[in-house]
Amino acid sequence: MRTEVRSARRVTLLVPLFALLLAACAPAWALDLPGLAALLGQRRNAEARFVEERFVAGLDQPLRSSGTLSFTAPDRFARTTLEPRLESMSVEGNTVTLKRGGRTRQMSLDTVPEATALVEALRGTLSGDLATLQKFYTARVDGNATRWKLTLTPLAQRIGTQVRQLDIEGQGPDLKTVEVLLTGGDRSLMSIETVAVPSSKPTRP
Repeated sequence: MRTEVRSARRVTLLVPLFALLLAACAPAWALDLPGLAALLGQRRNAEARFVEERFVAGLDQPLRSSGTLSFTAPDRFARTTLEPRLESMSVEGNTVTLKRGGRTRQMSLDTVPEATALVEALRGTLSGDLATLQKFYTARVDGNATRWKLTLTPLAQRIGTQVRQLDIEGQGPDLKTVEVLLTGGDRSLMSIETVAVPSSKPTRP
């Protein structure tokens, strides 16, 4: 009888311990595409710094640029390059605004299919818009919620003749790197550091 009581007590003590172990292991569980979309969709706006290196065949050193990125859900994305020269690109809905050297130009995103795919890869990932991503790419997710990698392969042949693959890595809801692999062998690698997550709450006057 005493042995049965002791066994029951051990089981009772092991139950909460087992629950704690499960909670500790939860972040390591594999992440699928809907899970990643839900994780990324938690963030509605963000600002970040970026450093990009472009590796071009025939050049001994990569071409380096740096600046800022901003995103406001559902569809506003802006990239401002500060070095080596000031220029910016902002996309809201289907309208692209380019600024460089004191000149401003607006165009429809639909008129540049290659740019559309690259922009939607970033906007779709930042907003967790699964439908947009799958409109332009086949998508594969590896890793877990703590650290993940999203591999995008273009569906359209016109895009695929130039862009072979996009690899996006992140931690939680934050993007960390975006690598674009071109069919000719050139590639670019953008490192991203989130610096602010603006509050969506209205401020008092």
